Amino acid sequence: MRPPNELSTAFRAIGLKVTPQRQVLFSLLHDHDGHPSAESIHLAASAVMPGISLRTVYQTLNDLVAMGELQQLQLTPGSSRFDPNVSDHHHLVCDRCGDVRDVYVGGVTGLEVQGLEGFSIAITDVVFRGTCATCLDGSSATGTRTPDPTRPT
Repeated sequence: MRPPNELSTAFRAIGLKVTPQRQVLFSLLHDHDGHPSAESIHLAASAVMPGISLRTVYQTLNDLVAMGELQQLQLTPGSSRFDPNVSDHHHLVCDRCGDVRDVYVGGVTGLEVQGLEGFSIAITDVVFRGTCATCLDGSSATGTRTPDPTRPT
């Protein structure tokens, strides 16, 4: 994802307003290596700018997705996560705590897949599901991590 000042320029170039709320969101997402939900971003943004609306967060995230600055991920039913890493990569998902991490897999385009007759593949997403090291170590009694409201997860 581009730096906040470049995102502001890009927003203006396509006729979108650059508000203080959006600037906060740009800053929170810049160089973020997590896969936050809109709700966790809203929580972090509220700590910086009380009163920011969830609607503003969703609208800004949707605009960033439409611009190709974020990827929207559907890793669990009914829950979207947003990935500022738009490079070619895949994901690890912990089934216990919900942690999502980027992984890089070589040779995906060379996979032999049966049953693709008449289907044109646009994107290949590989998601590895299992249990992360933290949950395996039992360092979390409930198997869930306590979110840090200042840092979207």
